[in-house]
Amino acid sequence: MHNTESLNAKMPKACFLLFFAHGLVFSSWASRIPIIKDALSINEAELGTLLLLMPIGQISTMVLAGKLISMYGSSWIIKRCFLLYPMFLLLIGLAPSYWVLAAVLFFFGVSGNLCNIAINTQAIEIEGITKRTLLSSCHGAWCFAGLVGAVVGLLMINLGVGTFYHFIVAFVLVFLLWLYSKAHLTNIIHKVAPQRQSIFKSVNPTLVALGIIGFLSMAIEGAMFDWSGVYFQTIVKAPEKLVIVGYTSFILMMTLGRFVGNRVIEKYGKRLVLQMCGILMSTGLFLSVFFPELWVCIIAFMIIGLGSSLSVPSVYSTVGKVSTVAPSIALSFVSSISFLGFLMGPPLIGYIAESFDLRYSYGLFACFGILLSVMAGQMKIFQHKN
Repeated sequence: MHNTESLNAKMPKACFLLFFAHGLVFSSWASRIPIIKDALSINEAELGTLLLLMPIGQISTMVLAGKLISMYGSSWIIKRCFLLYPMFLLLIGLAPSYWVLAAVLFFFGVSGNLCNIAINTQAIEIEGITKRTLLSSCHGAWCFAGLVGAVVGLLMINLGVGTFYHFIVAFVLVFLLWLYSKAHLTNIIHKVAPQRQSIFKSVNPTLVALGIIGFLSMAIEGAMFDWSGVYFQTIVKAPEKLVIVGYTSFILMMTLGRFVGNRVIEKYGKRLVLQMCGILMSTGLFLSVFFPELWVCIIAFMIIGLGSSLSVPSVYSTVGKVSTVAPSIALSFVSSISFLGFLMGPPLIGYIAESFDLRYSYGLFACFGILLSVMAGQMKIFQHKN
């Protein structure tokens, strides 16, 4: 009995650390995008194409990840596949050309998506065991890792440390976190009736709508992660050492919002929270478009970060209320569509920016926040506070 209680106490911490490790890998890549772009002489359209390869990799594992988790459990993927993600980060740092980088980014997307679905499923399973709210704080850990990654990236760039050596440091940290966490995971296998039909035929309209809301929110997140540095570089014309400040201000407010998110959602309900998230994201994006000045954009990016903080955790925690589909498959479906927005948004921005201007891209994405707010207000599953 004592051993069981001890394990239950360690599971939330282990899951928290895995989210942090996942976020650290992605933020390490994001912090180096402007440097890699310049080093390989990549223009906006080419960068957009590169970033498109990650969602292609993500789509290729969408069905596989859900089936593997339902068959073997989320911890099976975490123990066997998690380190692939930081390994491909190392290969990004070694890529000598555009085409090699393209191939590596595809597999970076594949491994990242497998890990993303697995750790979110693990968090929901631990919530069920411990009877504690966990998902919002776990997503806060992912954001905090983004903040740490931004600070470390800023430090490495200013110290003149090369991209590959920067990524080695990230890999070692992730390895240590994984080594501790993998011993404290739950392994729940959801028994579902065997079926030959596609996962897409087994889901209902509610899951599709939840996925779309997640997609809209994470498209904006992806735009901020991958293009905030470039926006400050090319539109705001910030000094070189302050290019990363936009990303840092965004991730700081996103992190703070997620750590207090459980209380906010419990007090105001998911519908109102999601509506306000959409409005805040749109407001911040429009501010950055119409007033591309350094301090205005720093404040605008903070507003976007606050708006982005609670939308995805609210969507993911709602998935468990849809009882017609096995939890792992439902979460795989919704989180994959959501993460697709995270990965497809940045390439879309690149194509628009190449044809017009980066501000037009951000203006379009501001409309995503408005659409998100409208959809959240119409969905019956969000009608009640909890």
